[in-house]
Amino acid sequence: MRSIRPSSTARRGGRTRRTSPVLTAVALASALALTATACESGDTDASAETSATAAADDGKLKIPDDIKDRLKEHGIDLDKWKNGAWKDWSKDDWLREAQDYVNPIIEGLWDPDRMRDAEEPDQEVDESDISGDQGVTDPTPEPVRAEAIAPSYHANAPTAGKVFFDSPEGTMVCSATVVQDPANPGKSNMVWTAGHCVHAGKKGGWYRNIAFVPSYNDAGKSAKELETATKEEVAPYGVWWGDWAQTSDQWIEQGGSTGGDGASYDFAVIHVTPEKDGDGKSLEETVGSALPVDFDAPAVPEVEEITAIGYPAAPPYDGQALYNCQDEPGRLSLSASDPTMYRIGCSMTAGSSGGGWVVTGSDGKPALVSNTSIGPVTSGWLAGPRLGDEAKGVYDAVSGKFAGQ
Repeated sequence: MRSIRPSSTARRGGRTRRTSPVLTAVALASALALTATACESGDTDASAETSATAAADDGKLKIPDDIKDRLKEHGIDLDKWKNGAWKDWSKDDWLREAQDYVNPIIEGLWDPDRMRDAEEPDQEVDESDISGDQGVTDPTPEPVRAEAIAPSYHANAPTAGKVFFDSPEGTMVCSATVVQDPANPGKSNMVWTAGHCVHAGKKGGWYRNIAFVPSYNDAGKSAKELETATKEEVAPYGVWWGDWAQTSDQWIEQGGSTGGDGASYDFAVIHVTPEKDGDGKSLEETVGSALPVDFDAPAVPEVEEITAIGYPAAPPYDGQALYNCQDEPGRLSLSASDPTMYRIGCSMTAGSSGGGWVVTGSDGKPALVSNTSIGPVTSGWLAGPRLGDEAKGVYDAVSGKFAGQ
């Protein structure tokens, strides 16, 4: 898996987590594939202006004048955008830079049918993509069969959810985790996922209509049952639109849908706002939990077990249920110049991309240390970036933009 993208044969990586969270140059013989049923990476420009989310009011979009002016520079009319112009993925209209991120709310766009049908685009990987792997890589881990998390997901994995977005290939989906916001303790509106779930990398720009659904399909209904489910049953804690997203500069400059380019920096943070005005509670208050992020996680030899959580969507999974894998991590190095990644055995497929990797610290409390990024087309293992200074810069920048709000 390259970067876990919307469902496909090549996948980035997917992660699941069990009810109790715990949380490479290899002569990789198997091709890497994107397992993220969703997007590509964002940008880490901390100086970029905060993008406000448009609100639907009497059929009209309300967006600050500075955002309107910036879009006009790209020839984008917001009223037309709401009515379907966002489907134009021409190079000139595909916003790429961090300061161009705009994600107007289109109320009702993510209905149960659209969410259920979101998938990861096919991503085949050429083995030559990883022919130059070098560095410290441990033996390929033994496959670990993903285990289904028992419903309710909110009770057993309260910070897990799905990220939905639109790409040139269609509606896509990834996994994500509610994380703490140091600027707004106890009231976080921040979500952690993979870079390839929000931005297309070196050959594209920001994905569109990015939204997060915490505890998607909380009751664990079957795909058949979901065909007649209400939006409240599919998204019991609401739909939260990304009013800002950032990923690493490395993902934007190097990331791609196949191979391992940019995988060591394949992470992103999304700041969200509710689709509909509610009780004024933050995402963290709504779901009742948020994970801290450990940017100084222990080295692989010191980690006994990592738990990966996600909604795998490629066969044999259907993307409607939450799974997790637990395994002792190994190391995967795709380039001597890039940070070594965590790697675990796991059968999760595309769609689990962006899902959180959790480790239980010496204090007995869980913390997020990575996210699903890549894995082989044949499944069997997943790899995720070890979060360091670059990841902390993205995290702090998003937190800082909304400090005091």
